[in-house]
Amino acid sequence: MHLLAFLLRRLVQAVIVMLVISVIGFSIQSNLGDPLRELVGQSVSEAERQLLRNQLGLNDPFWTQYFRFLGNAVQGDLGTSYFFKKPALEVILDKFPATFELVLVASVMIVTLAVPAGIYAALKPESWGARILMTTSIVGISVPVFLTAILLISVFSVGLGWLPSFGRGDTVEMPWGWDTGLLTLDGWSHLILPAISLASIMLPLFIRLIRAEMMESLRTEYVRFAWAKGIASRRVWLTHAFRNTLLPVITVGGVQIGTLIAYTILTETVFQWPGMGFLFLEAINRVDTPLIIAYIIIVGLIFVIVNTIVDLIYTLVNPMMKLPGAAA
Repeated sequence: MHLLAFLLRRLVQAVIVMLVISVIGFSIQSNLGDPLRELVGQSVSEAERQLLRNQLGLNDPFWTQYFRFLGNAVQGDLGTSYFFKKPALEVILDKFPATFELVLVASVMIVTLAVPAGIYAALKPESWGARILMTTSIVGISVPVFLTAILLISVFSVGLGWLPSFGRGDTVEMPWGWDTGLLTLDGWSHLILPAISLASIMLPLFIRLIRAEMMESLRTEYVRFAWAKGIASRRVWLTHAFRNTLLPVITVGGVQIGTLIAYTILTETVFQWPGMGFLFLEAINRVDTPLIIAYIIIVGLIFVIVNTIVDLIYTLVNPMMKLPGAAA
């Protein structure tokens, strides 16, 4: 019952959040330029432009346009892309696999590298290795992602010629219609540099976070009591200290995974990666407002889903915590 109450509460919150996101996304369309520029070009007369604006409902009051959009969105219709002449949701879902795989591989890199590096830096804070990690992490936090991407291209693509600098490479179509590059060597060769570039944003943050939380856990009475009982060092570090470290890491990690999707705009642009971020930037240049609004709503929905999953995982990792809204 507690789980059901929690999910119902999060569903209500998700609806409110999505309504706010949809209003904000829909309200910025008037500041992006004239969508008719891409639809009809410059040779069409002003009278024909006004006729087309009336047909598209662009002259209607804001709230009339918004509620018409909202009614269609509830039915899964987020509008039709002016450029692609296809449903905006369909266009975004076509690009979603590329962005998902980029974020997935970057997230795996972050977890694989940050956990052992953070633990090591906490257990041996005065060692040269820990000092190098902390110094490098400061540099990593300070360098913008597009500079990291350009540096990787300059070294590994232009200089050494080891890896391609743009595109997604060969893909394989999955039974459910999803194109993936994870099943081909060429796909992996194209994915490595963008994934490293994207991971470089969050990796230093997670190393420092794990180190700080681990060092704090090692100073707790709970861990000191474990040492006094003569429990093996590895078990104290991993079972007692690191498990408590996971709680804030999971909380921050869930938010940052959603943030990675936003950062893909820069990464995908530099590497010409055919994902949602690159599509969004092109949509802005073309003033493709239905596609822009659809992207904002989809990304907002992903944030809501990720945060809900994080709350559930948090409760599983720490059984002493009750689900939000549960009775004491």
